[in-house]
Formats: sequence, C-alpha cells, structure tokens
Amino acid sequence: MKKKLKAIASYVTALGAGMIVVSSCVTDPDSSGLEYMPDMYRSPAVEPYVDYGHIQGKEVEKYKTQQSALRPPHRTIPYRGTDSLEVAMMLPYHRKASKAANVTHGLYEAEGWTLSDSVDTEYKKAKTDKNPIQLTAENVDAVLDRGEKIYASKCQHCHGENGEGKGPMVESGAYAGVPNYKNLTDLGDGQVFYSIYYGKGAMGAHSMILNKKEIWTLVHYVNQFRFDDYGDFSEDSEATSDEMGAEGIEEESTEEEGAEQESTEQE
Repeated sequence: MKKKLKAIASYVTALGAGMIVVSSCVTDPDSSGLEYMPDMYRSPAVEPYVDYGHIQGKEVEKYKTQQSALRPPHRTIPYRGTDSLEVAMMLPYHRKASKAANVTHGLYEAEGWTLSDSVDTEYKKAKTDKNPIQLTAENVDAVLDRGEKIYASKCQHCHGENGEGKGPMVESGAYAGVPNYKNLTDLGDGQVFYSIYYGKGAMGAHSMILNKKEIWTLVHYVNQFRFDDYGDFSEDSEATSDEMGAEGIEEESTEEEGAEQESTEQE
C-alpha cells in the first residue's frame, strides 16, 4: 500500500513539474517564458519622468500631482571605485556658491547648499583652480569626444555649435547676452567650471545634471573655442590653451604683485 502511495505521489509530482515546464514555453522565440513570481527577482522600476497619474490607460488621481524626479541629497558621494585620483575628483566641490545664489539660481541653504559671505569672492578664487583631467597626446581625442557629446546635449542650444553664443534659443529670442567664448580668454579653467557648476547670469546651475568629471571634461571642450590649437600636440603647434591660461594667470599675478609693491614703496 505504501509503495503504491509513493508511486502515485511520484507520478503526480512528475506530472505537475511537466505541466509547469510545458506551460512556461511560448511560441515567441524572444520571450523568456511565463513568469510565476516576477516580484521575487524583478523589482518594479520607478522612472523619474513618467506621469504615474496615467499608466496604461488607467488614471490614478493621487499620483497626478506627485513629482517622481527628485534631487539626490546634497553632497551625496556615490561610490567611484578605488582610483584615488578619480575619487578625489568626485568629492564635493570645495568652492561655495555666491551669496546671491539663492535668489539668482535657486540654491537654498535649507536644501544643503553652502553660500559664501560674498557675491564673487569664491568665483575670483576659482581662477587658480586647475583642471584635474590632464590632456595628453594619448587621451586628447577621447576626452574631447566625450566633451563634445556633453556640450551638444547641455550647452549647444544656447552657446551655439561653435561657441559663438548664437544657439537656437538665442536666435529665437528666448535668451540674450550669451557670450562668445572667444571673448573669454582671460578666465581660468576653474572659473569656467564654477560658472557651469553653480550657474552664471541667465544660465542655470548644472551640478544637478552633470558630475564634476563631466564638467571638467566640458571645460576642456569649451577651451577649444577660447584658444586656438587647444589640444593640438603636433610638434609645429603653439602652446596649448592650458599653458596659455596658466601663463595668463601668472602674468596677471605678477602685475598685481608689482602694483602692490609699487604702492607700498610710495607709502
């Protein structure tokens, strides 16, 4: 009797398993088959820009006014691996925003932003900040190609394809006063970074949509518009824009020191 029960149990088990296997097969060769418990291994994805008030023809009133795209907590530090240079580059920015940034660019201290006691002191100090991504003959193409993609998606609509300040948004009359990069050769790389990070004039802050490595990469790409032969490592090329920028800062610093010394002597 026990043997018969065991045999029947085995048959039932085999039959049940066979039915599950057969029912999970579908005619579509691209289908993974039927999923019996998808939530056990496939968590539902929350899309940041989806209107959850209208999903698959269904209207859910309580989700209509809820914002799904939320800003990450300020100064959140994502995991960046074990490369010390990469990690150092991605640490929170040490420069403070302008004192007026809460009014001009919506950067509020209540949301974690640290504002300076001055309007432009931090911006002026940023002139001495150097780009941590050093261009070499080996990486210049990759860096500038990446910068071009970022520029095309985040900057070109206002600054124009060639950085002349006449992008589609300007041509349409929506914005005005966008500068030509050719006229901004006196700025240090750090000031260009600061302007992109916190915003400047009518341009909004980009620190929420671009990380620091992307912004520094963008600075390299923008420098092509500011300086001739930027990133050209051929033997007959002139000094790179990085060198020109450094020289410009040193010359200005020397002039300031000379003026201070002369003023001291007069006193």
